[in-house]
Amino acid sequence: MSTRPTAAKKHLADALAPYLYSAPALILIVTVMLVPLVLGISYAFRDIQLLNPFSGGFVGLDHFRTLSQDQNFYRALRNTLWWTGWSVLLQFVFGLILALLLDKPFFGRAIVQALVFLPWAVPSFLAGLNWAWLFNPVVGPLPHWLFAVGIMSEPNNILSDPQLAMWGPIIANVWWGIPFFAVTLLAALQAIPRDLYEAASIDGAGPVQRFISITLPFLAPTIAITVLLRTVWISNFADLIIVMTNGGPADRTQIVASYIFTQAFKRLDFGYASAIALVLLVLLITYSMLIVVLRQWLLSKD
Repeated sequence: MSTRPTAAKKHLADALAPYLYSAPALILIVTVMLVPLVLGISYAFRDIQLLNPFSGGFVGLDHFRTLSQDQNFYRALRNTLWWTGWSVLLQFVFGLILALLLDKPFFGRAIVQALVFLPWAVPSFLAGLNWAWLFNPVVGPLPHWLFAVGIMSEPNNILSDPQLAMWGPIIANVWWGIPFFAVTLLAALQAIPRDLYEAASIDGAGPVQRFISITLPFLAPTIAITVLLRTVWISNFADLIIVMTNGGPADRTQIVASYIFTQAFKRLDFGYASAIALVLLVLLITYSMLIVVLRQWLLSKD
């Protein structure tokens, strides 16, 4: 009779052990991430203005009604699509090319691989400041080089040109983010069995055929998840834009993330900024679900 409670307690302890071991990490995650998230979402339905001591009341969907008529938000959303699309595309293309080159054995490859990762280690603030100087015709060489090769009619700062300003942060972002794609795709490339390439070569397949029939199918799941991560990160990444252009000129480089920053820390309207952030969160979650479904479909085909 006395052994049954002991056995039941032991069984209960064994069942609870994994949860008890993971409890500190779960508590930390809830405290650091979930609580601020819930608090930020609640701000979207409240009037939180730091300069107004009488704010803080519940306003319901008023922020979202204002947002639906905010032309600056729609402009920032279009700029976000342009900024994110070109940044991810160019980072992926150059990262894939770099990964394919580094996948081939050559003298000093280990050193080159370490140097490739160097831009990723540079703080984003410092990277934006350096590129802003490079585009400045007073202290930087890029405008003079572009003028010398005939791309520009005169050595002007493209960051002050409404038609070209967005390309400045995009170029800086591409330089800063290429290592992410290069390293992750290189790891995926090195996991592909070399026997497949040898068999394809014996069958007469050329480099392009081997790339299409072997490399791309094996890389597809990795490409899907890396593109997903970079899209979400870049959509929320306003550091370079704030440092290089601060959203100007004439809001031509204002993206949703920098618009949230402007509303929260310049106009001190945390309620409206939280409403914008909540809309961006919903859009990114929808996009992420689509990419996850696409990745599962690609994995199911293998």
